[in-house]
Amino acid sequence: MFDKSDFQKELDTIRAAGLYKNERVLTTSQSAHIATEGASSSLNFCANNYLGLANDERIVKAASEALLKWGFGMSSVRFICGTQSQHRDLEREIAEYVGMDDAILFSSCYDANGGIFEVVLGREDAVISDELNHASLIDGIRLCKAQRFRYKNANMDDLRAQLQAASTAGARRKLIVTDGVFSMDGSYAPLDEICDLADEFGAMVMVDDSHATGFVGPQGRGTAHMFGVADRVDIVSSTLGKALGGASGGFVAAHKEIVDLARQRARTYLFSNAVAPAVVAGSRKALELARNSEDGRERLAENTALFRNLMDEAGFEVLPGSHPITAVMFPGEDGALKATRIADAMLERGVYVIAFSFPVVPRGLARIRVQLSAAHSEQDVRDCVAAFVAARNQVESA
Repeated sequence: MFDKSDFQKELDTIRAAGLYKNERVLTTSQSAHIATEGASSSLNFCANNYLGLANDERIVKAASEALLKWGFGMSSVRFICGTQSQHRDLEREIAEYVGMDDAILFSSCYDANGGIFEVVLGREDAVISDELNHASLIDGIRLCKAQRFRYKNANMDDLRAQLQAASTAGARRKLIVTDGVFSMDGSYAPLDEICDLADEFGAMVMVDDSHATGFVGPQGRGTAHMFGVADRVDIVSSTLGKALGGASGGFVAAHKEIVDLARQRARTYLFSNAVAPAVVAGSRKALELARNSEDGRERLAENTALFRNLMDEAGFEVLPGSHPITAVMFPGEDGALKATRIADAMLERGVYVIAFSFPVVPRGLARIRVQLSAAHSEQDVRDCVAAFVAARNQVESA
């Protein structure tokens, strides 16, 4: 009979190290103010709900109407069952928004990143990837047969060295791949410098903009527009599951030839159901709202600056930056356990945050990743900092 004890021992080890990841059960819609099982009301500072659109009534209305008009699901993949006109409308709107020729929808950005590399790269090619890229990029790269080179996070000297190595290895195509925003640190990739090196070495550039689309750069069009290099980036992948309503779905936007080829060869597209009709309609409305949400982006920036300043004044170690992702660090061997205990103590005080530790982040670099939203009020931000201080005092005195 199958013995499950080894798996339980592994789980027990994870718990003992303070690395076990509990999933909180929400009893409300996603918002700046939520309720969870065991907590009737909590301030939410851990969602990717950057513009506060996750429960926006205009998006809910658009999705509800689409449910009645277009049905619940597509029941297959697009080349088999056909594709609704609204799917192509959304793809064209995404492409125009991020500044590309065309776009292709995937069931998630994880699938978008999982499918695109085998489309554009073969054995004779090379991919040069930032060491802190998202897991979906790492896994997508593993699925292609290209030579792999990795450069130190945002280190242009090392990127140059890896590009030179790829050239020396005789690579036909070279693709530089980076997150636009590194999700655990809240730091930006230096896309202007990356594009300069790409031009020098004849390389393509791909950016995963999941933590930027909708709120970074002019009209929230992303990091490439923020750095003024939108016409020099070849491929943009991103998600509909964060600032753009927070539901599901992802996309690749690129030169028309790349998108057309992805429709023919991307396995995660060819073998996955089409994005649900209601999600498509809601995402179209979210994209429209994001494009015109200057007030929301301004509030988000103000909330972010206030939180960072107050946490500095309270003596917390916060990674520098200006992005709404704010990493509150708890380094060292006991950092993971301390971060988890502080997060638990904060929930008792009505503030919902999440501790991150290995393997999501490197060992010894545990953190609580706080994510600000335009839906937070100034008082919400101040209450969050007060909860951090009280929880720290409780844990350190225990």
